[in-house]
Amino acid sequence: MDQTLLGDKGFDNKPSIEAKALRINLNEYIYGTFAEIGAGQEVARHFFRVGGASGTIAKTISAYDKNFSDTIYGEEADGRYVTETRLEKMLNHEMRLLETRIPKKQRSNKMFFTLANTVTTIDFAKKFKGHGWMGIRFQTKPNEAYSEIVLHIRFHQNEARLQQEVLGIMGVNLVYGAFYKYENPKKLLRYLYDHIDQDAVEIDTINFSGPIFKEVDNRLMSLQLIRNGMTDAVMFDASGNNILPARILYKKNILALRGSFRPVTKVNIDMFQKSFEIFSKEENVDISNTEVIFEITLSNLRAEGEIDEKDFMDRAKLLCTLGHTVMISNFKEYYRLIDYFSKYTKEQIGLTMGVNNFVDIFDEQYYQDLSGGILEAFGKMFYNNLKVYLYPMIHEKTGEIVTSNNLKLHPRMKDFYKFFKYNGKIVDIFDYEHNYLSIFSREILRKIKQNKEGWDDQLPNGIAALIRKEKMFGYKN
Repeated sequence: MDQTLLGDKGFDNKPSIEAKALRINLNEYIYGTFAEIGAGQEVARHFFRVGGASGTIAKTISAYDKNFSDTIYGEEADGRYVTETRLEKMLNHEMRLLETRIPKKQRSNKMFFTLANTVTTIDFAKKFKGHGWMGIRFQTKPNEAYSEIVLHIRFHQNEARLQQEVLGIMGVNLVYGAFYKYENPKKLLRYLYDHIDQDAVEIDTINFSGPIFKEVDNRLMSLQLIRNGMTDAVMFDASGNNILPARILYKKNILALRGSFRPVTKVNIDMFQKSFEIFSKEENVDISNTEVIFEITLSNLRAEGEIDEKDFMDRAKLLCTLGHTVMISNFKEYYRLIDYFSKYTKEQIGLTMGVNNFVDIFDEQYYQDLSGGILEAFGKMFYNNLKVYLYPMIHEKTGEIVTSNNLKLHPRMKDFYKFFKYNGKIVDIFDYEHNYLSIFSREILRKIKQNKEGWDDQLPNGIAALIRKEKMFGYKN
């Protein structure tokens, strides 16, 4: 870090919001604009209140009227205003104006920035809590190419005033973090919650881009959101970019496959393909409006203790290579996953499961934290438009193929189970590849780590070569 421009001496780890804003204002090299829509000029006001803002703030704007906003930033094709594309237009426009209106001779030593947010706070009926996009485009050296941090937030408080205050504080934290904590994005992420109750707001998407973040993998930053308790679920696409779950799931048919994917195997892909064939033929499913999700739980990532980030990235890269959308969640129980999906859609939801995992969900001990126990959990699961697509397994002792017709449950659960089965909520996958039933990822992982042969042909095409090339999962040869 250039100590001349961004000296970090004399400040503790958690300065007050006033101290952060003042430090930005007193840095003669930092200069920029604020553009805020939907919740007042909540970020900018902190910088005005502490004094010294004339040397830092070139302009603030709040284009509240829709016609004014569209005239300045352009209309959105979908007519919405609280979107990532609107935020990007705001950043582009304001930075272009800043560069155009400040003569070069007056900015030879300046580090420019633009902070923008587009937000909707809680409605009068208190039905929709509100959400928003916030981002900063900035330099850490004069004439440096711009870097960018963009995030999406969901408000949890029940008063607009409190939501506005949270937005303002997080905005100051973002500006401060961009200039003084950019060298450690993981810490920068945690500092966004300085002086904010973590229950007050959720960050469910964040992306870092630009030259100073060229080594940052945004999938790892997604993982940090979950680990830090900032959200319960994150998603990224096949290219590895973090994506907003609401945008992907909203009013969609959803087919989800949970697994360890350590590594992804032919049986995983067969489970997906065969269940998708059945799902796509459901009467109320429109394939053009369907999203397939490969989901990994945080508890799965912690199965062997602390989360190994390389292990996580190995799994993520393989799934992305196969072109899948990946979801990381904090939903150990399946009913919580379905409940989450149901916040965004009333369309058909499908869960692809192996028989062994399906039997586990009928274990009452998993629902001791619910006052209604397993009845409450299954009510939440199957009250929604859910079907389970059941992939068979081979009984390890008898060699029998186990399906929904002959699986063994506790006697107390049998009538409970029959209710769902005979109401069409459980669908067997019969068109499976029999020779795949003997494929187990834990055995493949053991062979990889012990440098043994005989695992390549149990993985989808190209996966074994990638594991060898990038030395994934402890591969050493």
